Amino acid sequence: MIPLRLDSAELRVVCLAAHPDDVEIACGGTLLALAERPGATADFLTLTGDPLREAEAADAAKAFVPAASSVFAGLPDGRLPEHWGATKRALHEHAERHPAPHVVLAPRPDDAHQDHRLVGELAATVWRDALVLHYEIPKWDGDMGRPAAYVPVREELARRKVELLDRSYPSQRGHDWWDPEVFLGLMRLRGMECRERYAEAYTVRKAVVRW
Repeated sequence: MIPLRLDSAELRVVCLAAHPDDVEIACGGTLLALAERPGATADFLTLTGDPLREAEAADAAKAFVPAASSVFAGLPDGRLPEHWGATKRALHEHAERHPAPHVVLAPRPDDAHQDHRLVGELAATVWRDALVLHYEIPKWDGDMGRPAAYVPVREELARRKVELLDRSYPSQRGHDWWDPEVFLGLMRLRGMECRERYAEAYTVRKAVVRW
């Protein structure tokens, strides 16, 4: 019902973001590992953002996964719950453009930020037959969950992630949370939890294991 076939010749991933930089902050190491696979693709949908940040996000997607594509819905930042219908419509349109992905990367449905939370809640209703991995984003709210799935990240890819984030999103460098130690520290913590040096962590609502 919701299988993940890592031996697939082509691994198709859909990346959902409420804001530009969400996916790269949360899943950058996962994406860099994905990009090493021949034929792998990542199709991004970002629900909010202004022209500057959209341009940064489009370039960032290509930097992390050269075969990536990017679509922007242009909805207002911080107001997605007020635009529930437009958000749902944008997700369904993206699903029609990119049917049957192997994996969907989406925010946590219990994320403290209302925009993230709505996208995370709707993702599993739109992609019912794909494995949805719900990612975490560090923020000043605290908002650290208890993940159930881990993707180990090699050290060179962890450091490459931080380098690409800083290069791809100059508009965000002034934030106090935009810090290599924050990004590496979270990956180190999640790595410790799964007995790796670095890792990125996810929650999963439903998965099917086939022996």
